[in-house]
Amino acid sequence: QVQLVQSGGGSARAGDSLRVSCAASGRTADIWNVAYFRRAPGKEREFVAGQRWTGGNTNYAYSVKGRFFISRENAQNTVYLQMNSLKPEDTAIYYCAATGWVPSASMTNGETYDHWGQGTQVTVSS
Repeated sequence: QVQLVQSGGGSARAGDSLRVSCAASGRTADIWNVAYFRRAPGKEREFVAGQRWTGGNTNYAYSVKGRFFISRENAQNTVYLQMNSLKPEDTAIYYCAATGWVPSASMTNGETYDHWGQGTQVTVSS
């Protein structure tokens, strides 16, 4: 099993930066993709950013491209989502997620992920 524990996030004003961390433990050698999703009030969950656990194949949602950056600290098995130039529409609960290798699976499809963090609130005011 893989456990994901999130930290960070919080409140910010438009234009500010925040960071969300996701510490993975357990059978991390089985992780293939890691990603962040978010769910805004009254909206569906959406993909934000993802990458291969070992690095590379980085993907971003169009709405955050150039502002958000996903990275992994290998020694600590921690994946970060650095969020810059925040906008009020970035307000949501952010979740990290991890999955093993699944044939033909899309990194952006939340249904393929079987390990989830507890969620972290990010609130951006104008």
